[in-house]
Amino acid sequence: MSIVFTTITSDKEVNQVLDLQQQNLNKNISEDVATSQGFVTVQHNFDLLSRMNAAEPQIIAKDGDKVVGYALVMPTSFRYEIPVLMAMFDMLDELNYQGKPVKEYNYYAMGQICVAEGYRGQGIFDGMYALHKERLSGKYDLCITEVAKRNTRSLAAHARVGFEIIHEYFDTTHPELWEVVLLDLR
Repeated sequence: MSIVFTTITSDKEVNQVLDLQQQNLNKNISEDVATSQGFVTVQHNFDLLSRMNAAEPQIIAKDGDKVVGYALVMPTSFRYEIPVLMAMFDMLDELNYQGKPVKEYNYYAMGQICVAEGYRGQGIFDGMYALHKERLSGKYDLCITEVAKRNTRSLAAHARVGFEIIHEYFDTTHPELWEVVLLDLR
């Protein structure tokens, strides 16, 4: 296995990310798999992911020609593109970090991160975030996302790479308890 961390450069890679997303959507896996392996909740389409990639190159991990992981960059300009995430962005507007409103920082949302089955536990998650830091730390102050509280594997992985929990809330539009986690890129 020779994993390469890079960005999306082709329609084929966009489609592979969407396929990997489908395989790991909470609605498409068993509760046992969701608990032990983690899950993703938001579903993108080709047009949206292509536009996100044009706005900010999307981070992927590849084994040969196969996309085996992705860590999506969602600039705040996309806050109205995915209805289920609008509540998250609205909530972020009300939060403070280090005595300053989050909305006053130049931040992006982690649009979603996923590692393919068979590739987990091999440093791919950490490698994708390392490339995020390398490529985006001079451009953004913060990377923020929310992780379902019951997605303990993802919360542990985010903590391992330096994210801190700054808020917890219950989203009534998408009934779930969420942890808002933040990585300071400065």
